[in-house]
Amino acid sequence: MRIVSTNFIPDRSRPGLTTTAIGAVDLQGAGGNWATVGPRSRGGRRVRRQREKRKGVVLKEEFVRNVLEVKRVSDRVMSLKLEIEGVMLNVVSGYAPQVGCELEEKERFWSELDEVMESIPTGERVVIGADFNGHVGEGNTGDEEVMGKFGVKERNLEGQMVVDFAKRMDMGVVNTYFQKREEHRVTYKSGGRRTQVDYILCRRGNLKEISDCKVVVGESVARQHRMVVCRMTLMVCKKKRSEIEIEKKTKWWKLKKEECCEEFRQKLRQALGGQVVAAK
Repeated sequence: MRIVSTNFIPDRSRPGLTTTAIGAVDLQGAGGNWATVGPRSRGGRRVRRQREKRKGVVLKEEFVRNVLEVKRVSDRVMSLKLEIEGVMLNVVSGYAPQVGCELEEKERFWSELDEVMESIPTGERVVIGADFNGHVGEGNTGDEEVMGKFGVKERNLEGQMVVDFAKRMDMGVVNTYFQKREEHRVTYKSGGRRTQVDYILCRRGNLKEISDCKVVVGESVARQHRMVVCRMTLMVCKKKRSEIEIEKKTKWWKLKKEECCEEFRQKLRQALGGQVVAAK
């Protein structure tokens, strides 16, 4: 996700990204000017363990100081809270169970995601980036309030769970609002399989802040999964003049008047404990 603000200078080594929510990835570090939020040992080194699939958030190093909170809910869900120019932004990363998994495991994932959303104050921005392992499908008849027309293929049960979640939480499926060539909508590509399972969601009230969303061809975060990029411009409310602290100026010119000068001497004498203040 690219966040545009008045102080933001894009990193030309990547397509102007600020944060990247990654789902099914191996536990490995990130290089360059990127910081990876995830399990580490003392000294900042990545914990070495058997390769296993987890979720995570990769953050531009210049925004690390903006991080207020990191919550690791489970192996499938985590959230990150940042403050950017006074705006609270929550980035949620998720990795839903695959189609062949038990229904109980799928329901547990959605229950965890519900709990994360319910813990975030209504006035704060939320962006969810996840491998939902489902197809919301092309077209939006009956679901116009939470998605656009530009999905891929037909909806399946797992995709319906994504749409139901969006309705519960009053969110929009960002990928589906932008008309792109299929090549820029397909998020999963393996052999002859081409489909859309990775989605970005945000509150419906903040959809106006999203100006673009597409798949970056040639970029990948995890094996067979292609990077989905969205451009978000935060609407920052300017402080009212009454809320801005104005530094008071000392009116030295008033000392040119004899009565003001004498009053100043008296107050200064009192402050110094009665010592005589000589006039120059």
